Amino acid sequence: MERFGRFFFTAALAGLVGAGIGGMARAAGAPDPGDWQAVLEDARGETVYFNAWAGEARINDFIAWVGRRVKEDYGVTLVHVKIDDAAAVVSRVLAEKTAGKTDGGSVDLIWINGENFAAMKRQDLLMTPGWADRLPNFSNVDVEGKPTVVTDFTVPTDGLEAPWGMAQLVFYYDSARLAEPPRSPAELLEWAKKNPGRFTYPQPPDFTGSTFLKQALIGLVDDPAVLQKPVEDADFDKVAAPLFAFLDDLHPVMWRSGRAFPQNASALRQLIADGETDIAFSFTQSEASSAIARGELPESVRSFVFTDGTIGNTHFVAIPFNANAKAGALVVANFLMSPEAQAEKQKPEVWGDFTVLDVAGLDAGDRTLFEDIDLGVATLSPADLGTALPEPHPSWMVRLEEAWTERYGAQ
Repeated sequence: MERFGRFFFTAALAGLVGAGIGGMARAAGAPDPGDWQAVLEDARGETVYFNAWAGEARINDFIAWVGRRVKEDYGVTLVHVKIDDAAAVVSRVLAEKTAGKTDGGSVDLIWINGENFAAMKRQDLLMTPGWADRLPNFSNVDVEGKPTVVTDFTVPTDGLEAPWGMAQLVFYYDSARLAEPPRSPAELLEWAKKNPGRFTYPQPPDFTGSTFLKQALIGLVDDPAVLQKPVEDADFDKVAAPLFAFLDDLHPVMWRSGRAFPQNASALRQLIADGETDIAFSFTQSEASSAIARGELPESVRSFVFTDGTIGNTHFVAIPFNANAKAGALVVANFLMSPEAQAEKQKPEVWGDFTVLDVAGLDAGDRTLFEDIDLGVATLSPADLGTALPEPHPSWMVRLEEAWTERYGAQ
């Protein structure tokens, strides 16, 4: 999930900014979600190219299910453009803008959040004006109870992207091998020293690996509030020093002595399945239950979070300014927020991704869709998930990835 992705600030982007190019890039004829019947009529027969991370088979299968549903109900053809990194898609849209391609773009919908959204918003690469909060199904989104549905890594969404899933970092372990897991960065380090080779994390800039860096930093920094501001407003070396001291101590006692890292969350899960490690983590709350249901993890696996909380956020879909099938993209984004799609996605055997909706506010029939879901033996209840910590400002992830690569990437 980008899953999320990251954005590299390329020389091309710097040149674009320096040249002062990039006023509001509005393509003519953007559909009006306020006239939904007209949107449905315009969407019928369109093909929507949905650029979305393809690192998990179950997510790919869910997107395929969405494609079948929007074809049946709305006559929209959904093509899943399978990507490894949303940053490459952002760069493609930027290149099209630089070339003056203001309509008929190659990307109709993109799965996005964090620094990629911040970069696209800043460079006017998104369809305007705000549309997400005017979609029919947005009325069921839990804006009050889940404020990250309108704020992406501290950046207001302003209706430029539509929420379609809630994520919170959750650790999991095999209770048959580990009686009590560590519940803070300090406890994790102490445990790893006593159990060398039994822990690792995906190599940044993989999103899950970079999230581990942010989670550890939040737990080690003197004042986490500094992370809510752009990194330029802080002394990065001073703020990040406790994190890199922690990693310097942790790496030698990790799997393969910290000289090699799994490439993504799937590879991390495989290590615990193979008995090579004892602890893994995911940004999907039902990850362990889903994997147990698929026979990929033993039934003794259980989930846990740190005592002081773990990072939580919302992931979104956005429409580029020059999308070719804008009406179709709106229809797909709206369907992704429907109770039907949200409930299907939350089933552990499908994906296990938690809903953005206010379930209590739904009508009885739609509530039943969620109430009938068995979240699985290894899924924590909302109460047990504890505090969802806010994401740092997106600029922190960029700097942390750069600093990590410089320090450890050449090993």
